[in-house]
Amino acid sequence: MKIKQTEAERHVLNITVDNEAGILAKIAGLFTARGYNIDSLTVADISDNHKVSRITIVTQGPPRVIDQIEAQLDRLVPVHRVVDLTQSGPHVERELALIKVAGKGDNRVEALRIAELFRAKVVDTTTESFIFELTGTPDKIDSFITLMRELGLVEVGRTGVVGMMRGPQGA
Repeated sequence: MKIKQTEAERHVLNITVDNEAGILAKIAGLFTARGYNIDSLTVADISDNHKVSRITIVTQGPPRVIDQIEAQLDRLVPVHRVVDLTQSGPHVERELALIKVAGKGDNRVEALRIAELFRAKVVDTTTESFIFELTGTPDKIDSFITLMRELGLVEVGRTGVVGMMRGPQGA
């Protein structure tokens, strides 16, 4: 008998929650209990009175497991809404990264040239290093980091993915 392996898919989940202590631990616990990793996690206050936050989680798993996670998230009391942006249609995803590159001479010139192509902004510079700020899709940031490895990559800091549905309606 062969066990059929289901291909893992990447999913971006937007979860609107009450801004209260312990909610993030409860949500992370749902993923841990199922043995799935959270690839990216961002949290931001989204209301004037600081009572509601949006959590954006990027994860991978078979559709059946993602559906179970969504259903369990929906049942948590402080959760208002769960939206799988991946399944809901066209959406915009962005991530911010700070990338430090050290180098001199030709490597320094090449790092600046590549940064210009990627529309990365120089936010700090010394005679021996740059810190670039880059906003874009995770794939764009991954590509930039790969190129900078050859030119003297020192350090990377990434915010994680945030996403919204396209169009006039809110999620």
